[in-house]
Amino acid sequence: MKKDIILAGVGGQGILSIAAIIGHAAVETGLYLKQAEVHGMSQRGGDVQSNLRLSDKPIASDLIPHGKADMILSVEPMESLRYLPFLSPEGWVVTNTKPYINIPDYPNEEDLMAEIGKLPHHVALDAESIAAELGTIKAANIVMLGAASPFLDLEYEKIKNAIVFFFGRKGQDLVDLNLKALEAGREFAQKNMN
Repeated sequence: MKKDIILAGVGGQGILSIAAIIGHAAVETGLYLKQAEVHGMSQRGGDVQSNLRLSDKPIASDLIPHGKADMILSVEPMESLRYLPFLSPEGWVVTNTKPYINIPDYPNEEDLMAEIGKLPHHVALDAESIAAELGTIKAANIVMLGAASPFLDLEYEKIKNAIVFFFGRKGQDLVDLNLKALEAGREFAQKNMN
């Protein structure tokens, strides 16, 4: 088993939380894990990108070569397109459709979604709206993780356990909210795989 994942978005959208949850689930599964440093501006509004590599064999490098990523998991649509050169021909793009407009010449949303729609393997969802229906848009990153979960080759229970581990200190209500967000994203992906 080997999974190379590009995590993309902007600062403040929860990329590092997604990486930590996937990493915890991978370690609990007995997999090797390497994560590259986050590139870009990790402050709120700056672009953020991280390489996450999982394998049942030792991993030599923490960087994913061009054309080898199994997935781009992006909480921002423009950022999903920025890293397409890394995606393998069989790879999946799982992206939020809600833009984070942080530059004056941000591309037209319809054009962005048209480009994403051309990809052979993609799931595009408005994670913020789904999270808002559950009670808070702050769970949008976990909705995105849920949408990516069918493609991670990790037991779904391990991902749920990682959420309990990371949010358990903050109370059962927050754990339950994030588990609902995970499930909502997963259900969307299973019904809307392109």
